[in-house]
Amino acid sequence: MSGRTFLQIPGPSIVPERVIRAMSQPLIDHRGPQFAVLLREVLEGLKKLFQTAQGKILLFPGSGTGGWESCIVNTLSPGDQVLGCVNGHFSDLYCRTATSHGVNVQRLEVDYGAGVPASAIEERLRLDKERQIKAVLVVQTETSTGVTSSLPAVRDAIDAAAHPALLLADVVSSLGCTELRFDEWRLDVALTAAQKGLMLPPGMAVLAVSERALEANRSAKCARSFWDWKAVLESNANGNFPYTPATSLLLGLNESLKMLFEEGLDNVFLRHARLAEACRRAVEATGLKLFAQNAAEYSNTLTAVAMTEGLDSDAFIDHTLKLVDLPLGKGLGKVKGKLFRIGHLGSLNELELLGILAGIEMALKSFGLNVPLGAGLAAAETYLLETAMRRSPL
Repeated sequence: MSGRTFLQIPGPSIVPERVIRAMSQPLIDHRGPQFAVLLREVLEGLKKLFQTAQGKILLFPGSGTGGWESCIVNTLSPGDQVLGCVNGHFSDLYCRTATSHGVNVQRLEVDYGAGVPASAIEERLRLDKERQIKAVLVVQTETSTGVTSSLPAVRDAIDAAAHPALLLADVVSSLGCTELRFDEWRLDVALTAAQKGLMLPPGMAVLAVSERALEANRSAKCARSFWDWKAVLESNANGNFPYTPATSLLLGLNESLKMLFEEGLDNVFLRHARLAEACRRAVEATGLKLFAQNAAEYSNTLTAVAMTEGLDSDAFIDHTLKLVDLPLGKGLGKVKGKLFRIGHLGSLNELELLGILAGIEMALKSFGLNVPLGAGLAAAETYLLETAMRRSPL
């Protein structure tokens, strides 16, 4: 089809033209002075985005999965106990990563569609009288279900239990879209990847780590080589890496950070919140239901939509792709075939969202659902008009 490509899976997100142009620059020597300047700018920009003055930033070629592994092997030892909060497909995989390295994961199982209950974390930690639990694993935004859990509430739960456990958070689907205060919330590791709110192609894992995490790193016994924090921090101090870095992605990341700061982080978060609420209102106006159970936990980066009983959401997604060339996210793990996911993160505006919603309405109607054409669009348009940001005339 001609026209703009709409990739509305919950990541990778659309890469803006500015970032594409930045990545198209001629490669530079990754051991030269120009690269050292680039690296310094990127690391400082990421500290601003994570909202940390004290934390260290680490970059690895990889993805969110690599971020999980880097986090686990640098803070824990085989045989350590951790409390793993599982409320979706990706939090389950995060815990499985720990298990694969010999870590004993006590799983806190939560219904898919619900956020992580801080009270349950506090209860489990209070029961750990001998303080054997070394860390709490939690995903801020569970991409498989469209649910965002409260990291401040998790921190409060750990504090209320007076427990020394590290707080190791996956922020893959939230950084750059949803507020994150690394220092204020006293996170120990926050890990993410390039292809979501950072608006880059896949290929880079990013971590912010606290002094407590660095202290744990010094005694952690999990085997590591490529993912070793110590080697990266030592090389970064000299303006380079212990291996060949993803130079083009770093050029793009520098540009995407500039875009976020030019818009202003508060405005970025507000834009994501507005577009997400407009999307949710459109979905409900069509007669479909949101998969997330609690309004306070709705994700602002994606919306998971429960498929009508008796219909296969995977078949609907295939139908939508054929009809209007609109890729949507499929249900994963336990919810395969039961929901579809609409990504509305990264570089996106009101007109683009309305085009997406129109395509979904058309696909639902032609898939056989009794959907009133225009109802979802009207609900989204009404909300967007009610909350329109006042723009100065040209």
